[in-house]
Amino acid sequence: MKYQRLSILLTLANALLLLFLSSQYLPKAQADTEVLRGRVLELVDEQGQIRAQINVESDGQVVLRLRDETGTVRVKLGADENGSGLILMDEETEPALQMIARQTSTQERPLTTSITLRTKAQEHTITPSRP
Repeated sequence: MKYQRLSILLTLANALLLLFLSSQYLPKAQADTEVLRGRVLELVDEQGQIRAQINVESDGQVVLRLRDETGTVRVKLGADENGSGLILMDEETEPALQMIARQTSTQERPLTTSITLRTKAQEHTITPSRP
């Protein structure tokens, strides 16, 4: 009977020692990081489908794309040294609203600061008036 109590007592002591020592080696949660660095940041839904993505393109432009549940891009926001732009797509993935912020045009990008509204039947572009 005495040996049985001693065995139980030693087993409990060993279990407590094991818990204490294992808690010392568990990975600790890291403190909040002030900077998150990477080439691409993607947000995915429960099925693993990419729903939002921000990345730096090979030409240096930073682009944010928001996608619907099928993976189709519905919003695109871009910025580079030549200005910035925002495109909102309609249900047929056609640009329905396009906003460009750029002072000078180039051959590749002829539009300067403007807002363009499009439907199947009409297109209307708003540009700053010249004095």
